[in-house]
Amino acid sequence: MASSLLKVAVSLSFSFKGLQHLELLYSNCTRCSCMHLTPVKLGRINHVAIRARVSATVPLPEHGVYTVFVELGNTKLELLHPLGEKSPIAGFLQKNKAGGMHHICIEVDDINAAIVYLKEKKIRLLSPEPPIGAHGKPVMFLHPKDCGGVLVEIEQA
Repeated sequence: MASSLLKVAVSLSFSFKGLQHLELLYSNCTRCSCMHLTPVKLGRINHVAIRARVSATVPLPEHGVYTVFVELGNTKLELLHPLGEKSPIAGFLQKNKAGGMHHICIEVDDINAAIVYLKEKKIRLLSPEPPIGAHGKPVMFLHPKDCGGVLVEIEQA
């Protein structure tokens, strides 16, 4: 078994760099009751103090959201809420009134090679070409039905 896993890893023309971020959606930033985060670099998750770098709220009109980036060591949380009535996250929030986890993002060192590999494995992509994501890098979303019910984003490292 281990040798077959090694063969798969060696045959990839790209590598997974690690978890880039988890994205959580809320109807507005003040409704996030389990996240008491402020830009003063100290916050609480479920009443446990954490050290984090927390950005100001950033409007991203091209994506239809406001976002707050929370850096936690070697990964990030992205807290999003809608920007306008036609925000692309409105449907998720209609089904999940309290908000919640939307997707995970995994960094790859070569997004084009990763896309070729995913297509070969019959993983459906949610756009024909990688758009530029909130971090200014190419991204691609993978269909949740092909990923164990989880919306997965890959992002160029």
